[in-house]
Amino acid sequence: MNLRGYSYFRVGEYLKALDDYNNGLKIALRIQYEKGIADILIRTGYVYHDNDDYVKAINYYERSLKIYEETNDWEGKSDVYNEFGSIYRANGDYEKSLRYYQQSLSINDSLKNKSANAPIYNNIGSLYLNENEFDKAIEYYDKALVLEKQTGNRLGIASALGGIGEALLLKEKYKKALDTLKKSLHISEEINDIQGGIATRFAIADIYLKQKEYSKAIEANKKCLLEAVQIGDLGNQEYAYANLYELYRTLGNPSLALNYHEKMLTISDSLQLGQTAVKLEQMEFKKQMLADSLLQVEKDLEVQMLHQQEVRKKDRNRNFAIVIGLFFLLLAVAFYTRWRYVKKSRAIIEKERNRSENLLLNILPAEIAEELKEKGEAKARDFEMVSILFTDFKGFTEQSAKISASELVGEINYCFKNFDLICEKYGIEKIKTIGDAYMAAGGLPVPSDDAVEKTIMAALEMQSFMSSRIKEKKASNEMTFEMRVGIHTGSVVAGIVGVKKFQYDIWGDTVNTASRMESNGEVGKVNISEDTYKLIKYKPNLSFEYRGKIEAKGKGQINMWFVGST
Repeated sequence: MNLRGYSYFRVGEYLKALDDYNNGLKIALRIQYEKGIADILIRTGYVYHDNDDYVKAINYYERSLKIYEETNDWEGKSDVYNEFGSIYRANGDYEKSLRYYQQSLSINDSLKNKSANAPIYNNIGSLYLNENEFDKAIEYYDKALVLEKQTGNRLGIASALGGIGEALLLKEKYKKALDTLKKSLHISEEINDIQGGIATRFAIADIYLKQKEYSKAIEANKKCLLEAVQIGDLGNQEYAYANLYELYRTLGNPSLALNYHEKMLTISDSLQLGQTAVKLEQMEFKKQMLADSLLQVEKDLEVQMLHQQEVRKKDRNRNFAIVIGLFFLLLAVAFYTRWRYVKKSRAIIEKERNRSENLLLNILPAEIAEELKEKGEAKARDFEMVSILFTDFKGFTEQSAKISASELVGEINYCFKNFDLICEKYGIEKIKTIGDAYMAAGGLPVPSDDAVEKTIMAALEMQSFMSSRIKEKKASNEMTFEMRVGIHTGSVVAGIVGVKKFQYDIWGDTVNTASRMESNGEVGKVNISEDTYKLIKYKPNLSFEYRGKIEAKGKGQINMWFVGST
């Protein structure tokens, strides 16, 4: 049970792992196998550790530690201390993390098992690197390197060399750092450690950048990008795109820089959706755990009732009336306790289910979410009449360079939150954000006769909000953005992208034309196409200004109008 549970854990089958651990723990308890009990407890902690439930993980680690202490199992104690160090390190408490790592080292030394110290030395080196204590970091990476060379662990050797190289890079000893990192990269490539090789190559690219060897830096980042795509590593793809954007911008190649910047923003959106999906999966995991606990309670109560019946049979000759009365009293208490517990547990499960559903509705339209829950899939659909709305902030790249990242994100978030409220007010569907661009659509997933007008009213209100925001910010001498808005109406295909990390999206030439309406618009105005104009030109509450035929990239000349409210 222990081995099979660990196998499930290694491939991410957490519920199956916990099921085997629970069964194994029952056996270990029955035969009083203390080491087996402790080993299963620490591995159960791994499951909660992996799911970021540090409180439960520490609880299981402490239970296993108590048994290891009682049985003088020092190797087990060392393992627990190492896990404690990892938890505190992940949460940024480096002082406690270091204390536990050192305790683990002390135990390994007393057991004359120094080779087990190598990964701990690497962990301590990374800890000091995070605290910018580069000499100490190198000291511990060197210790790890010596031990890894003694055992011939090439993965450990590459890891230690990579850590030393990064510390030298941060100390601005570029030549020595480059030589060390190249050695690490060579080993990673020989053993096919793609992930480790990517991290090392990024550090090498950073050195080339600092030495203004731009062509080498570009080559290294492109290699990292190819490998990140190969293993599906979105985080490193995003980092590579960001580096290439900065490099081409530095070299004065705006078209290539913009291309990589757009790809970086697309990956950023995918990562945000991925994080949301992970939260959904963790909620589902917790719900299932509650359901399993409830089932176990019912089984335990059933066993208790059977036990009471046996007691009654054995004691039938002793004060029969009293035993009967006591039995029914206990039975009533058991049923009452069960009823209260079941009611409370179901309430908790229902609360978690509601949280999951609310999060799902935050990603998908209600109709699509319902279809996905009922059928397990949502088919793509054709829509004949959908109005696509695009917004974009003028001079975003130039403005963003003048303020801090936190101010930039805060301002964009404030604007987009208000756009979300406006979309909700007019019943149009937000599709996605791409960097500083916002995309919404009227007339899906449920078509309506007034979708075009509502989309235009939403766009006008967005521009009105931005005008007020600009006045407010200028009064306090702060920065905000001016905005263009464009709308086009036509047919699209809409559906869900992906299987797990899904996204509701739309496709078709209508989307491209709507984007051209935005890019050919003007700040503070709403620019619409001829197709949209024909559908709402008789609306008395709207006014129109014909702009003539305007050249749109990839579309030729298109009739365009500015629209306003009367």
